[in-house]
Amino acid sequence: MKVMVLNIRGRPLMPCSPARARHLLDASKAIVKCRSPFTIQLTIATGETKQPVVLGVDSGSKNIGLSASTEKEELFACEVELRQNITKLISDRKEYRRNRRYRKTRYRAARFNNRVHSMHKGKLAPSIENRIDAHISRIKLLCDLMPVSKIIIETASFDAQKLKNPDIEGEEYQNGEQLGFWNVREYVLFRDNHTCQCCHGKSKDKVLNIHHIESRKTGGNAPNNLITLCSTCHKALHAGTIELKVKRGQSFRDAAFMGIMRSYLLARVQHKYPNIPVENTFGYITKSNRINLQLPKTHCADAFCIAGNFKAIRRGEYLYQKQVRKHNRKIFKSKITKGGKRHLNQAGYQVNGFRRFDKVSLYGEVGFIYALRTSGYFEVRKFDGSKLCSGISYKKLRLLERRKGFISDYRKEKYELPNPIYLPLCHEAKLMIKSIVAPALPYKDYSNWR
Repeated sequence: MKVMVLNIRGRPLMPCSPARARHLLDASKAIVKCRSPFTIQLTIATGETKQPVVLGVDSGSKNIGLSASTEKEELFACEVELRQNITKLISDRKEYRRNRRYRKTRYRAARFNNRVHSMHKGKLAPSIENRIDAHISRIKLLCDLMPVSKIIIETASFDAQKLKNPDIEGEEYQNGEQLGFWNVREYVLFRDNHTCQCCHGKSKDKVLNIHHIESRKTGGNAPNNLITLCSTCHKALHAGTIELKVKRGQSFRDAAFMGIMRSYLLARVQHKYPNIPVENTFGYITKSNRINLQLPKTHCADAFCIAGNFKAIRRGEYLYQKQVRKHNRKIFKSKITKGGKRHLNQAGYQVNGFRRFDKVSLYGEVGFIYALRTSGYFEVRKFDGSKLCSGISYKKLRLLERRKGFISDYRKEKYELPNPIYLPLCHEAKLMIKSIVAPALPYKDYSNWR
């Protein structure tokens, strides 16, 4: 992967090879600015010849694919894993505030009737805002490190009704599955034929309850997350004496997110970069290009196809980033310990010069600080979450990089070579296969494939 280069004023230049960057650092003509992605800043004035760099963005609700390339080669590839716990944290915060409001406090009148819903002001739900901000944050990172001349974003719109019923059309869109029912509870009871879906009436308990298959905090009150249970089975299920073998129905949460964010993301990127052309493309075009180039189905490969430089050579190495929370805002433990005293649940924002998710070096291995303790002994883990040390003194750690909301690791793309009998290759695909290392297979000359 190329090394990002900044000039003496901090402006982006064309990336260089790792060997070239090593020579500049050894000659004291550059300093290390960032490690993920590896970036150097020149300390001398040089020429600033630039080439058109196209940035392709494969947007998504769980992962983002990024690829910056010129006509000759791919300069940078990145895959970002987004946070999925925003909804749960918001629900937990709501419960804590509700309990605190009525616990040993004076009576205060409800205020929710005086508030205007945030959606009426043009705002979005916190989970959607977080993902859109993550998209813009990664785009900004690459625009600050490379002379990006064009941005192409793939957005998609999904028809949730069409996904449920492929034959739906016309007025059927206005007549949903809950048409004629007073509420969701009545519909679920009718759908399940007023019968317990666990014992199927064997308990002879006439009292029926509606049970959430997935937690109400994250699953919501959608009909595909609800099931009818008798009171006997419902109590036994929560007591842990029986186990429910029913899984939740198909969730359209990701499809709904993509439908909401597509216009907001384009508008915000265009507003942030008025001097850079921002274009929109669609998934079927990306799929067609990926099949023609015979690339694997990955987010980085999709982003490469979105950028449109099909003759560029890919290296198969990319930066994998995972979005993490910056700090634990929970001050006290949820459950009071013995004695009835509330103890602080967190250390300070910074302990002995270290913060949570700082990148450190420990005995020659690279890890991240997952837990801070006021005693100065931290828990260090690898990128995949495996423990390097559950408690080690800060004196034995060497700080490599401050946390920035994302932890990073370099990976290589797992590429399966196509079958030469059924998949004829074009000239560009042959060049890409030559440039990608496949260590699991012996080397062969694929230049004569037809």
